[in-house]
Amino acid sequence: MSPYALSMLMSSLAVGTIVTLSSHHWFLAWMGLEINTLAIIPLMTKMHHPRATESATKYFLTQATASALILFSTTINAWMTGEWTIMNMTNPTPTVILTLALAIKLGIAPFHLWLPDVLQGLNMLTCLILSTWQKLAPMALMMLTSHQLNTNLLIAMALMSTIIGGWGGLNQTQMRKIMAYSSIAHLGWMILVISFAPSLALLNLLIYLVLTSSMFLMLMTLNSTNTNKLSISWLKTPTLAASMMITLMALGGLPPTSGFLPKWLILQEMTKQHLGTLSALMAMSALLSLFFYIRLSYTISMTSPPNISNSSLTWRKKKNLTYLIPILIIMSATMMPITPTLLLLN
Repeated sequence: MSPYALSMLMSSLAVGTIVTLSSHHWFLAWMGLEINTLAIIPLMTKMHHPRATESATKYFLTQATASALILFSTTINAWMTGEWTIMNMTNPTPTVILTLALAIKLGIAPFHLWLPDVLQGLNMLTCLILSTWQKLAPMALMMLTSHQLNTNLLIAMALMSTIIGGWGGLNQTQMRKIMAYSSIAHLGWMILVISFAPSLALLNLLIYLVLTSSMFLMLMTLNSTNTNKLSISWLKTPTLAASMMITLMALGGLPPTSGFLPKWLILQEMTKQHLGTLSALMAMSALLSLFFYIRLSYTISMTSPPNISNSSLTWRKKKNLTYLIPILIIMSATMMPITPTLLLLN
């Protein structure tokens, strides 16, 4: 792809998200979402492969459906209230339609089926953008309207997302599908607490962005797309393979990594809301995700590839490691000490 075309598309992605984040009018927010969708589709199809075309088609159809539902719900709301402002969603019917539309946009269960298939047909850089940057605008709209959304519907979708996100990743060998199910499970934790404490949902989103970005950047550096390639990563870059284990433990939510911080605070908030049974179910569903993260860590550190070469060491070519990877790895492992500060702010 031409650098000029690539820069224009990346600028359009940034503009679309910023327009949605800074808008007070529903039509302007919808326009930002559309710019976002149309800007990423050429990035999906730049590989000129049938799988990439299939992924772009699936993504376009699901996002177009969600955008139509958003426009439909906001039009009904404007017809009932006489206002187009984002903060004024008082009627239950458009609010439920909006919640379902944003769930389709984000890939929250039971509207998650498009996400693993779409990610599997793309390259790692586009997967990174789709898993991180593309979540910002719909999640911002959900946070802005969180005090008016149906709490029972959000809790049901959150529990379903964490269970399906953990269960779906158990039998996967492709790293992109594993990261897709990881995204579904993390989104479940975010929308669980969004009605009670939007600040905790924002904290969870920020830590999810850090962990997912570091994971995808390491997979891009090691050129690992499945577990077999991951098993020889310690031969290529031992330091990065060890760092990937820390990031995987953080994604699973093990203490003392950064991934434990939002889960701890969310379960504490749910207990304060007298939702003890729900907290127990969410904690148990997190064990499903933790299992396949531990399995990946075992694959990196304790297995050898099935076709062992005659040489004792493989060729280690110099890779241009960006300074972003070490920063993200450090953030993945060392954000637990700021917990008292966050508790005071909350």
